[in-house]
Amino acid sequence: MFQSARTEVHPPALTGEMGTDLPRFRSLTFNWKACVMRVEKRKRQSIMRLPPKSTVDVTLTRGAQAAIMFLGFLSLLFALHFGSFFLAPVTLAIVVGLMLSPIALRLENAGIRPEVSSLLAVVVFVVVVSFLVAAIAAPLASWAGRVPQIWGELQLQLTNLSEPLATIRSVREQVRAVTGGSEVTLSVEEGSPVESFAALAPAFLAQVVMFFASLYFFIATRHQTRLAVLRMFSGRRLRWRMAHIFRDVEELVSNYLLAITIINAGLGIAVGVALWLLGVPSAPLWGALAGTLNFIMYIGPAVMAVVLFGVGLTSFESFSGSFLPPIVYLLLNGIEAQFVTPMVIGRRMTLNPFLVFLAVTFWLWLWGPVGGFIAIPALLILMAVARNTIPGFEWGLTQERRRQYSRLP
Repeated sequence: MFQSARTEVHPPALTGEMGTDLPRFRSLTFNWKACVMRVEKRKRQSIMRLPPKSTVDVTLTRGAQAAIMFLGFLSLLFALHFGSFFLAPVTLAIVVGLMLSPIALRLENAGIRPEVSSLLAVVVFVVVVSFLVAAIAAPLASWAGRVPQIWGELQLQLTNLSEPLATIRSVREQVRAVTGGSEVTLSVEEGSPVESFAALAPAFLAQVVMFFASLYFFIATRHQTRLAVLRMFSGRRLRWRMAHIFRDVEELVSNYLLAITIINAGLGIAVGVALWLLGVPSAPLWGALAGTLNFIMYIGPAVMAVVLFGVGLTSFESFSGSFLPPIVYLLLNGIEAQFVTPMVIGRRMTLNPFLVFLAVTFWLWLWGPVGGFIAIPALLILMAVARNTIPGFEWGLTQERRRQYSRLP
Protein backbone atom coordinates (compact mmCIF):
# COMPACT_ATOMS: atom_id res chain seq x y z
CA MET A 1 0.00 0.00 0.00
CA PHE A 2 1.23 3.48 -0.89
CA GLN A 3 1.14 6.03 1.86
CA SER A 4 1.08 9.08 -0.44
CA ALA A 5 0.49 10.06 -4.01
CA ARG A 6 4.23 10.52 -4.55
CA THR A 7 6.53 7.64 -3.44
CA GLU A 8 10.24 7.13 -4.04
CA VAL A 9 11.53 3.70 -5.02
CA HIS A 10 15.10 2.74 -4.23
CA PRO A 11 16.21 -0.26 -6.24
CA PRO A 12 18.89 -2.62 -4.95
CA ALA A 13 22.56 -2.13 -5.68
CA LEU A 14 23.42 -2.63 -9.34
CA THR A 15 26.74 -3.52 -10.94
CA GLY A 16 28.15 -3.47 -14.42
CA GLU A 17 26.49 -1.31 -17.01
CA MET A 18 23.43 -0.76 -14.80
CA GLY A 19 25.58 0.62 -12.07
CA THR A 20 26.31 3.71 -14.07
CA ASP A 21 22.55 4.57 -14.03
CA LEU A 22 22.21 4.17 -10.27
CA PRO A 23 21.51 7.91 -9.58
CA ARG A 24 18.74 7.90 -12.18
CA PHE A 25 17.02 4.86 -10.58
CA ARG A 26 17.36 6.31 -7.12
CA SER A 27 15.58 9.49 -8.22
CA LEU A 28 12.78 7.50 -9.93
CA THR A 29 9.38 8.48 -8.58
CA PHE A 30 5.75 7.54 -9.32
CA ASN A 31 3.30 10.43 -9.50
CA TRP A 32 -0.09 8.68 -9.43
CA LYS A 33 -2.07 11.88 -9.80
CA ALA A 34 -0.30 12.72 -13.04
CA CYS A 35 -0.92 9.19 -14.30
CA VAL A 36 -4.61 9.48 -13.66
CA MET A 37 -4.72 12.81 -15.45
CA ARG A 38 -2.97 11.28 -18.47
CA VAL A 39 -5.51 8.44 -18.59
CA GLU A 40 -8.44 10.87 -18.42
CA LYS A 41 -6.88 12.97 -21.17
CA ARG A 42 -6.57 9.90 -23.39
CA LYS A 43 -10.23 9.03 -22.74
CA ARG A 44 -11.34 12.52 -23.70
CA GLN A 45 -9.30 12.36 -26.85
CA SER A 46 -10.90 9.07 -27.77
CA ILE A 47 -14.46 10.53 -27.62
CA MET A 48 -15.99 10.90 -31.05
CA ARG A 49 -17.39 14.29 -31.84
CA LEU A 50 -20.51 14.23 -34.00
CA PRO A 51 -20.84 16.67 -36.85
CA PRO A 52 -23.31 19.56 -36.34
CA LYS A 53 -26.92 18.80 -37.15
CA SER A 54 -28.42 20.12 -40.29
CA THR A 55 -31.41 22.45 -40.42
CA VAL A 56 -33.68 19.55 -41.32
CA ASP A 57 -32.53 17.51 -38.31
CA VAL A 58 -33.06 20.45 -35.95
CA THR A 59 -36.53 21.07 -37.39
CA LEU A 60 -37.50 17.42 -37.05
CA THR A 61 -36.24 17.32 -33.45
CA ARG A 62 -38.17 20.42 -32.44
CA GLY A 63 -41.26 19.16 -34.26
CA ALA A 64 -41.07 15.87 -32.35
CA GLN A 65 -40.75 17.75 -29.05
CA ALA A 66 -43.75 19.94 -29.93
CA ALA A 67 -45.78 16.85 -30.89
CA ILE A 68 -44.94 15.18 -27.57
CA MET A 69 -46.00 18.31 -25.66
CA PHE A 70 -49.24 18.51 -27.63
CA LEU A 71 -50.03 14.84 -26.95
CA GLY A 72 -49.29 15.40 -23.26
CA PHE A 73 -51.68 18.36 -23.19
CA LEU A 74 -54.41 16.30 -24.87
CA SER A 75 -53.86 13.49 -22.36
CA LEU A 76 -54.16 15.96 -19.49
CA LEU A 77 -57.31 17.43 -21.03
CA PHE A 78 -58.97 14.03 -21.39
CA ALA A 79 -57.94 13.08 -17.85
CA LEU A 80 -59.47 16.28 -16.43
CA HIS A 81 -62.66 15.78 -18.45
CA PHE A 82 -63.29 12.11 -17.75
CA GLY A 83 -62.08 12.39 -14.15
CA SER A 84 -64.25 15.40 -13.31
CA PHE A 85 -66.47 13.34 -10.99
CA PHE A 86 -63.50 12.88 -8.64
CA LEU A 87 -61.13 15.73 -9.55
CA ALA A 88 -63.70 18.57 -9.44
CA PRO A 89 -64.72 18.22 -5.75
CA VAL A 90 -61.15 17.47 -4.67
CA THR A 91 -59.78 20.54 -6.48
CA LEU A 92 -62.56 22.70 -5.05
CA ALA A 93 -61.70 21.40 -1.58
CA ILE A 94 -58.04 22.36 -2.07
CA VAL A 95 -58.99 25.91 -3.10
CA VAL A 96 -61.36 26.34 -0.16
CA GLY A 97 -58.75 24.74 2.10
CA LEU A 98 -56.21 27.38 1.10
CA MET A 99 -58.77 29.98 2.16
CA LEU A 100 -59.41 28.29 5.52
CA SER A 101 -55.77 27.51 6.31
CA PRO A 102 -55.15 30.84 8.13
CA ILE A 103 -58.04 30.05 10.48
CA ALA A 104 -56.64 26.62 11.25
CA LEU A 105 -53.16 28.11 11.74
CA ARG A 106 -54.40 30.59 14.32
CA LEU A 107 -56.17 27.82 16.20
CA GLU A 108 -53.00 25.73 16.14
CA ASN A 109 -50.97 28.67 17.48
CA ALA A 110 -53.45 28.80 20.37
CA GLY A 111 -52.47 25.24 21.34
CA ILE A 112 -55.21 23.26 19.58
CA ARG A 113 -54.24 20.03 17.84
CA PRO A 114 -54.23 20.11 14.00
CA GLU A 115 -56.98 17.47 13.81
CA VAL A 116 -59.29 19.53 16.01
CA SER A 117 -58.39 22.88 14.39
CA SER A 118 -59.11 21.46 10.93
CA LEU A 119 -62.49 20.20 12.09
CA LEU A 120 -63.30 23.58 13.60
CA ALA A 121 -62.32 25.36 10.37
CA VAL A 122 -64.63 23.10 8.35
CA VAL A 123 -67.43 23.69 10.86
CA VAL A 124 -66.93 27.47 10.58
CA PHE A 125 -67.17 27.19 6.80
CA VAL A 126 -70.38 25.16 7.00
CA VAL A 127 -71.90 27.57 9.52
CA VAL A 128 -71.10 30.65 7.40
CA VAL A 129 -72.51 29.08 4.24
CA SER A 130 -75.61 27.89 6.09
CA PHE A 131 -76.14 31.33 7.60
CA LEU A 132 -75.96 33.00 4.18
CA VAL A 133 -78.36 30.49 2.72
CA ALA A 134 -80.78 30.92 5.61
CA ALA A 135 -80.57 34.73 5.43
CA ILE A 136 -81.50 34.66 1.77
CA ALA A 137 -83.98 31.80 1.98
CA ALA A 138 -86.04 33.35 4.77
CA PRO A 139 -87.13 36.45 2.78
CA LEU A 140 -87.52 34.34 -0.34
CA ALA A 141 -90.03 32.18 1.50
CA SER A 142 -92.38 35.15 1.66
CA TRP A 143 -92.00 35.62 -2.09
CA ALA A 144 -92.69 31.96 -2.72
CA GLY A 145 -96.34 32.60 -1.86
CA ARG A 146 -96.46 35.15 -4.67
CA VAL A 147 -95.55 32.63 -7.34
CA PRO A 148 -99.21 32.07 -8.34
CA GLN A 149 -99.65 35.83 -8.57
CA ILE A 150 -96.54 36.14 -10.73
CA TRP A 151 -97.77 33.31 -12.95
CA GLY A 152 -101.16 34.99 -13.29
CA GLU A 153 -99.52 38.26 -14.25
CA LEU A 154 -97.45 36.46 -16.87
CA GLN A 155 -100.53 34.79 -18.34
CA LEU A 156 -102.35 38.12 -18.37
CA GLN A 157 -99.52 39.77 -20.23
CA LEU A 158 -99.35 36.89 -22.69
CA THR A 159 -103.04 37.26 -23.50
CA ASN A 160 -102.30 40.76 -24.71
CA LEU A 161 -100.09 39.11 -27.30
CA SER A 162 -102.92 36.87 -28.57
CA GLU A 163 -103.43 38.85 -31.76
CA PRO A 164 -99.76 38.68 -32.85
CA LEU A 165 -99.74 35.00 -31.96
CA ALA A 166 -102.90 34.43 -34.02
CA THR A 167 -101.25 36.14 -36.97
CA ILE A 168 -98.21 33.92 -36.63
CA ARG A 169 -100.47 30.86 -36.40
CA SER A 170 -102.32 31.80 -39.62
CA VAL A 171 -99.04 32.32 -41.46
CA ARG A 172 -97.89 28.90 -40.28
CA GLU A 173 -101.09 27.30 -41.61
CA GLN A 174 -100.66 28.98 -44.97
CA VAL A 175 -97.07 27.83 -45.28
CA ARG A 176 -98.10 24.29 -44.34
CA ALA A 177 -100.85 24.32 -47.01
CA VAL A 178 -98.42 25.52 -49.69
CA THR A 179 -95.67 23.07 -48.82
CA GLY A 180 -98.09 20.19 -48.24
CA GLY A 181 -96.62 19.51 -44.87
CA SER A 182 -98.29 17.20 -42.46
CA GLU A 183 -99.04 17.67 -38.83
CA VAL A 184 -96.02 17.77 -36.60
CA THR A 185 -96.06 15.22 -33.85
CA LEU A 186 -94.17 15.85 -30.66
CA SER A 187 -93.11 12.95 -28.52
CA VAL A 188 -92.08 13.30 -24.93
CA GLU A 189 -89.79 10.70 -23.45
CA GLU A 190 -90.74 8.99 -20.29
CA GLY A 191 -89.30 10.37 -17.15
CA SER A 192 -90.11 13.40 -15.07
CA PRO A 193 -87.82 15.94 -13.41
CA VAL A 194 -88.39 14.12 -10.13
CA GLU A 195 -87.08 10.90 -11.64
CA SER A 196 -84.07 12.73 -13.07
CA PHE A 197 -83.32 14.29 -9.69
CA ALA A 198 -83.63 10.91 -7.99
CA ALA A 199 -81.14 9.48 -10.49
CA LEU A 200 -78.63 12.32 -10.01
CA ALA A 201 -79.00 12.66 -6.24
CA PRO A 202 -76.65 9.77 -5.28
CA ALA A 203 -73.86 11.11 -7.51
CA PHE A 204 -74.30 14.63 -6.13
CA LEU A 205 -74.26 13.40 -2.53
CA ALA A 206 -71.11 11.37 -3.25
CA GLN A 207 -69.37 14.48 -4.58
CA VAL A 208 -70.46 16.46 -1.51
CA VAL A 209 -68.97 13.78 0.75
CA MET A 210 -65.75 13.78 -1.26
CA PHE A 211 -65.57 17.56 -1.02
CA PHE A 212 -65.89 17.73 2.77
CA ALA A 213 -63.59 14.74 3.33
CA SER A 214 -60.92 16.22 1.05
CA LEU A 215 -61.33 19.62 2.69
CA TYR A 216 -60.78 18.23 6.18
CA PHE A 217 -57.80 16.01 5.33
CA PHE A 218 -56.15 18.73 3.24
CA ILE A 219 -56.27 21.22 6.12
CA ALA A 220 -55.27 18.61 8.70
CA THR A 221 -52.27 17.28 6.76
CA ARG A 222 -51.09 20.42 5.00
CA HIS A 223 -47.87 20.63 7.07
CA GLN A 224 -47.04 16.95 6.51
CA THR A 225 -47.73 17.34 2.81
CA ARG A 226 -45.43 20.33 2.58
CA LEU A 227 -42.61 18.58 4.44
CA ALA A 228 -43.00 15.45 2.31
CA VAL A 229 -42.71 17.50 -0.89
CA LEU A 230 -39.68 19.40 0.42
CA ARG A 231 -37.91 16.16 1.38
CA MET A 232 -38.16 14.97 -2.20
CA PHE A 233 -35.57 17.60 -3.16
CA SER A 234 -32.02 17.01 -1.98
CA GLY A 235 -30.56 20.38 -2.88
CA ARG A 236 -30.91 23.34 -0.53
CA ARG A 237 -31.66 25.66 -3.42
CA LEU A 238 -34.51 23.50 -4.75
CA ARG A 239 -36.01 23.22 -1.27
CA TRP A 240 -35.87 26.98 -0.95
CA ARG A 241 -37.71 27.35 -4.25
CA MET A 242 -40.42 24.88 -3.28
CA ALA A 243 -40.92 26.59 0.09
CA HIS A 244 -41.48 29.90 -1.71
CA ILE A 245 -43.92 28.24 -4.11
CA PHE A 246 -46.04 27.06 -1.16
CA ARG A 247 -45.90 30.53 0.39
CA ASP A 248 -46.81 32.34 -2.83
CA VAL A 249 -49.72 29.98 -3.56
CA GLU A 250 -51.31 30.65 -0.18
CA GLU A 251 -50.74 34.40 -0.50
CA LEU A 252 -52.07 34.76 -4.05
CA VAL A 253 -55.16 32.57 -3.56
CA SER A 254 -56.14 34.31 -0.32
CA ASN A 255 -55.71 37.74 -1.95
CA TYR A 256 -57.87 36.67 -4.89
CA LEU A 257 -60.66 35.35 -2.68
CA LEU A 258 -60.59 38.56 -0.67
CA ALA A 259 -60.77 40.67 -3.84
CA ILE A 260 -63.62 38.70 -5.39
CA THR A 261 -65.57 38.84 -2.13
CA ILE A 262 -65.24 42.62 -2.01
CA ILE A 263 -66.27 42.89 -5.67
CA ASN A 264 -69.36 40.74 -5.14
CA ALA A 265 -70.30 42.76 -2.08
CA GLY A 266 -70.01 45.96 -4.09
CA LEU A 267 -72.12 44.46 -6.87
CA GLY A 268 -74.80 43.49 -4.35
CA ILE A 269 -74.88 47.01 -2.93
CA ALA A 270 -75.08 48.56 -6.41
CA VAL A 271 -77.90 46.23 -7.46
CA GLY A 272 -79.83 46.88 -4.25
CA VAL A 273 -79.54 50.66 -4.64
CA ALA A 274 -80.51 50.52 -8.32
CA LEU A 275 -83.58 48.38 -7.63
CA TRP A 276 -84.57 50.65 -4.74
CA LEU A 277 -84.43 53.66 -7.06
CA LEU A 278 -86.68 51.78 -9.49
CA GLY A 279 -89.21 51.14 -6.72
CA VAL A 280 -88.76 47.36 -6.61
CA PRO A 281 -89.90 45.91 -3.27
CA SER A 282 -87.35 44.09 -1.07
CA ALA A 283 -84.45 45.69 -2.92
CA PRO A 284 -81.82 44.77 -0.23
CA LEU A 285 -82.85 41.11 -0.52
CA TRP A 286 -82.29 41.08 -4.28
CA GLY A 287 -78.99 42.89 -3.87
CA ALA A 288 -77.75 40.29 -1.38
CA LEU A 289 -78.96 37.49 -3.63
CA ALA A 290 -77.19 39.06 -6.62
CA GLY A 291 -73.89 39.29 -4.73
CA THR A 292 -74.16 35.68 -3.55
CA LEU A 293 -75.11 34.20 -6.91
CA ASN A 294 -72.25 36.09 -8.57
CA PHE A 295 -69.83 33.57 -7.03
CA ILE A 296 -71.30 31.07 -9.50
CA MET A 297 -70.13 32.59 -12.75
CA TYR A 298 -72.54 32.77 -15.69
CA ILE A 299 -75.14 30.46 -14.13
CA GLY A 300 -75.70 32.71 -11.11
CA PRO A 301 -76.36 35.88 -13.15
CA ALA A 302 -78.72 33.96 -15.47
CA VAL A 303 -80.77 32.71 -12.53
CA MET A 304 -80.79 36.17 -11.00
CA ALA A 305 -82.07 37.74 -14.23
CA VAL A 306 -84.98 35.28 -14.37
CA VAL A 307 -85.84 35.99 -10.73
CA LEU A 308 -85.81 39.74 -11.30
CA PHE A 309 -88.05 39.32 -14.34
CA GLY A 310 -90.62 37.59 -12.13
CA VAL A 311 -90.28 40.34 -9.54
CA GLY A 312 -90.79 42.93 -12.26
CA LEU A 313 -94.10 41.32 -13.27
CA THR A 314 -95.56 42.08 -9.85
CA SER A 315 -93.85 45.46 -9.45
CA PHE A 316 -94.79 47.18 -12.73
CA GLU A 317 -98.12 47.42 -14.51
CA SER A 318 -96.84 47.21 -18.07
CA PHE A 319 -95.27 44.13 -19.56
CA SER A 320 -92.36 46.12 -20.91
CA GLY A 321 -91.70 47.57 -17.45
CA SER A 322 -91.12 44.06 -16.07
CA PHE A 323 -87.95 43.86 -18.17
CA LEU A 324 -86.48 46.91 -16.47
CA PRO A 325 -85.10 45.17 -13.29
CA PRO A 326 -83.29 42.36 -15.17
CA ILE A 327 -81.92 44.82 -17.73
CA VAL A 328 -80.51 47.07 -15.00
CA TYR A 329 -79.04 44.05 -13.22
CA LEU A 330 -77.46 42.63 -16.37
CA LEU A 331 -76.00 46.06 -17.16
CA LEU A 332 -74.35 46.29 -13.73
CA ASN A 333 -73.23 42.68 -13.90
CA GLY A 334 -71.73 43.24 -17.34
CA ILE A 335 -69.75 46.24 -16.06
CA GLU A 336 -68.50 44.15 -13.15
CA ALA A 337 -67.63 41.10 -15.24
CA GLN A 338 -66.06 42.84 -18.22
CA PHE A 339 -64.27 45.74 -16.55
CA VAL A 340 -64.16 45.71 -12.74
CA THR A 341 -63.18 42.11 -12.06
CA PRO A 342 -60.49 41.79 -14.77
CA MET A 343 -58.99 45.16 -13.87
CA VAL A 344 -59.06 44.74 -10.08
CA ILE A 345 -57.75 41.19 -10.09
CA GLY A 346 -55.29 42.05 -12.83
CA ARG A 347 -53.89 44.96 -10.81
CA ARG A 348 -53.69 43.07 -7.54
CA MET A 349 -52.12 40.03 -9.17
CA THR A 350 -50.52 41.87 -12.15
CA LEU A 351 -52.26 39.41 -14.47
CA ASN A 352 -53.25 40.03 -18.03
CA PRO A 353 -57.07 40.38 -18.17
CA PHE A 354 -57.03 38.33 -21.36
CA LEU A 355 -55.39 35.44 -19.48
CA VAL A 356 -58.04 35.78 -16.78
CA PHE A 357 -60.77 35.58 -19.41
CA LEU A 358 -59.19 32.54 -21.08
CA ALA A 359 -58.79 30.75 -17.75
CA VAL A 360 -62.40 31.36 -16.73
CA THR A 361 -63.70 30.29 -20.15
CA PHE A 362 -61.56 27.15 -20.24
CA TRP A 363 -62.49 25.91 -16.76
CA LEU A 364 -66.17 26.76 -17.25
CA TRP A 365 -66.14 24.68 -20.41
CA LEU A 366 -64.34 21.85 -18.63
CA TRP A 367 -66.06 21.63 -15.22
CA GLY A 368 -68.99 24.04 -15.32
CA PRO A 369 -69.71 26.26 -12.27
CA VAL A 370 -67.08 24.50 -10.16
CA GLY A 371 -64.51 25.21 -12.86
CA GLY A 372 -65.58 28.84 -12.98
CA PHE A 373 -64.91 29.14 -9.23
CA ILE A 374 -61.45 27.55 -9.32
CA ALA A 375 -60.33 29.09 -12.63
CA ILE A 376 -58.47 32.07 -11.18
CA PRO A 377 -56.94 30.13 -8.23
CA ALA A 378 -55.64 27.55 -10.72
CA LEU A 379 -54.12 30.34 -12.80
CA LEU A 380 -52.53 31.86 -9.70
CA ILE A 381 -51.06 28.51 -8.66
CA LEU A 382 -49.55 28.10 -12.12
CA MET A 383 -48.15 31.62 -11.93
CA ALA A 384 -46.58 30.97 -8.50
CA VAL A 385 -44.84 27.86 -9.84
CA ALA A 386 -43.63 29.67 -12.97
CA ARG A 387 -42.19 32.73 -11.24
CA ASN A 388 -40.17 30.55 -8.83
CA THR A 389 -38.79 28.27 -11.55
CA ILE A 390 -38.48 30.40 -14.70
CA PRO A 391 -35.75 33.10 -14.56
CA GLY A 392 -37.06 36.60 -15.21
CA PHE A 393 -40.71 35.66 -14.64
CA GLU A 394 -42.08 38.53 -12.50
CA TRP A 395 -45.85 38.40 -13.01
CA GLY A 396 -47.76 38.88 -9.79
CA LEU A 397 -44.80 40.35 -7.90
CA THR A 398 -44.87 43.62 -6.01
CA GLN A 399 -41.90 45.98 -6.26
CA GLU A 400 -40.49 44.80 -2.93
CA ARG A 401 -40.81 41.14 -3.90
CA ARG A 402 -39.18 41.84 -7.27
CA ARG A 403 -36.16 43.29 -5.50
CA GLN A 404 -35.97 40.18 -3.33
CA TYR A 405 -36.12 37.89 -6.37
CA SER A 406 -33.47 39.96 -8.19
CA ARG A 407 -30.97 39.09 -5.44
CA LEU A 408 -31.48 35.35 -5.80
CA PRO A 409 -28.46 33.28 -6.88
